[in-house]
This record gives sequence, C-alpha cells and structure tokens, in this order.
Amino acid sequence: MSFSVRPVRALRPVRALAAVLLAGALLAGCSTFSEEGRAQYERGQGAEPSAAGTGEATDSAKPEPPYDVRPLLEPAKKYLGVAAEGAPAKMKSVEDFAKRAGKKPNLIEFYSAWGDQYEQDLVRKSWDYGALAFIAWEPFETSMKDIAGGKEDAYIREYARSVKELNLPVAISWAHEMNGFWYPWGTKKATAAEFTAAYKHIHDLFDDEGATQVIWVWSPNVTHPMPKVKLKPYWPGDDYVDWVGVIGYYAATGPSTYPSLYGPTMTQIRTFTQKPFIIAETAAQAGERKPADIKDLFQGTAKRHDVIGFVWFDFDKEADWRVNSGPLSEKTFREQAKSQSFGFDVTKP
Repeated sequence: MSFSVRPVRALRPVRALAAVLLAGALLAGCSTFSEEGRAQYERGQGAEPSAAGTGEATDSAKPEPPYDVRPLLEPAKKYLGVAAEGAPAKMKSVEDFAKRAGKKPNLIEFYSAWGDQYEQDLVRKSWDYGALAFIAWEPFETSMKDIAGGKEDAYIREYARSVKELNLPVAISWAHEMNGFWYPWGTKKATAAEFTAAYKHIHDLFDDEGATQVIWVWSPNVTHPMPKVKLKPYWPGDDYVDWVGVIGYYAATGPSTYPSLYGPTMTQIRTFTQKPFIIAETAAQAGERKPADIKDLFQGTAKRHDVIGFVWFDFDKEADWRVNSGPLSEKTFREQAKSQSFGFDVTKP
C-alpha cells in the first residue's frame, strides 16, 4: 500500500508441506503458458503415445495433467478476497470474516518471504475451504541482479517443482509495489530494467520446470505517492503476466474515491496492456468515511468489467482496516457483499 500508512504484515506461520495431486479440466481461455507447457498438458491428456513406446497409453503410465488455470483468469463473476490474521494456516479469521461479510471469500492472500519453501499445506487449506491461494512473494535478503543473474536458480527451481508437485492453482504476486521506494526491491535499490529481468527470469524457470499452475500477478502500488515513477518500464510483457494487481487503500488522507484512487494508475496501465485488473490489496481506514469507502470499493469494482475483484486486508495493524472496525462499516460491507457480482466457486468457475 501507499507509504503514508503501512500495515505491518502478518507473521508467517510455521511451514508444513503436504504433497497432493489433483487433475484439472482443459477449458477455453488464454494464459502465459508456453507452447511446451501446453504440450505437456496435451501429453498428459493422452494425445501422444506413452513414454514406454508401446504405442498404447495406459492408466498407470499416463501422468496427471497440470491443473489448467485458464478458467480462473477472467471468470464471469468477481473474486471476493481477504488477507486475515494467521490465515490460511488457521482459518478462524477467515471464517469470522465470512460470517461478518455474509459470504465466503474465494481468494485468500498470504505473505511468503524469499527463501521460504512453497507452502503446499497453506495452498491446500485455501483450496479445501473453497478459495484460490494468493501468495505475495517478497524477495527480501536478495537482489534483482542476483535473481536475474542466476544466483538464486536452485531455490527458484525447487519452489517451482513444489508448485508442480502439488498441482493446484495458485496466484503469485512477486515483488509487489516495485514502483515505490519502501521495499528493498523498490526504486531506491533496483532499476526498472533489473526488476523486469528478475521477474522474467523467475517466470522462465517456472515454465522450464513445467509449473504452469501459476496465475502470475504484477502488482504496482497506485501511482499518486510517486507520480514521477512511470509504470511501463516495469512491465515484463503480456507473455509474463496474467493479472495486473493494483494496490491502493482508502486512507484517512489522500484519494478517497474509486476514480481518484485507482483511475490514474489504471489509465496509465491501459496504454501498454489489456490484462485484467484485480485490486490485490485494499481496505478502508476506520473513521466516519469508512462505510462510504466500502460502498465505493464494491460498486466501483462491479462497474468495471476489466476488474475481476479485490482482496481486503482485514487487519488491525497501525490502523484498523477490519470490516468490523465499526458497526456501520460491518453492516455496509455485508450489504455490498450480497451483490451477485461477487463470489463464485473457484473449483467450478
């Protein structure tokens, strides 16, 4: 979010791993799959003879096909997402959010530091709840140059292989808010060219490992805190991004309407890509204006066909961003969440 009010990130839970395989159906759409990645999917469907060379594919020889994320990229309805205390390691905060919202979220965001293993258990818990996992992968303790130069390849490949092994869809937002100065991968310590080189290198390694279960999210902060930083130089290209994850909060000061908060950023981005937007992180600061901010967020997202949903940052960190910071805020959120535009079964999009 904007540097003016920074919520402290939730503490990462104890890591656990659980390898689970799940087959997915091939449906229409498009994504950043390479031709080889798609060929792997087709082979998994039995379009080619088995590796045994017998000319006949058997059930024991045919591998599970990679989960096809394409139906999740531009769904007919919008995502209602949440990032909440301890989730998804512990789902109590998500269940409480669902109770207050009157609707289950179908996107659960959590944060993972560079060097962490791919948290299969958390992705599985999200999926079992009925939500797509959304990981904000934060490259602390490394540099864009080292990543692009191949010094982190062993770790990246291990992470990608774990994604492939679990074979469930996952959205990954790597190095979010890169156009700000407050993170070590931001404007003070990395150039746009270094960022894009690192982003593309990670994507290429995932592709090389056949980890096509990822929805790749490119997540700039809204531009008003640093209007001189142009976004196009940070764009990796349409072949490397599935969602544009704009990050912006309704704070006590600054832009307070959907057009003023998100409009300038989205307008600038539309000059170089037509990829769908998702509000990758947002909330409204507690105060008299909060009910109006909540209504504005829901209705602004509903009106734009190119915005596929949002993730609510439901924490009391430095400011109270929770939906239940006041009774009228909670009531408004619940009323707005009733809209048929929000929420759908991610397992059957």
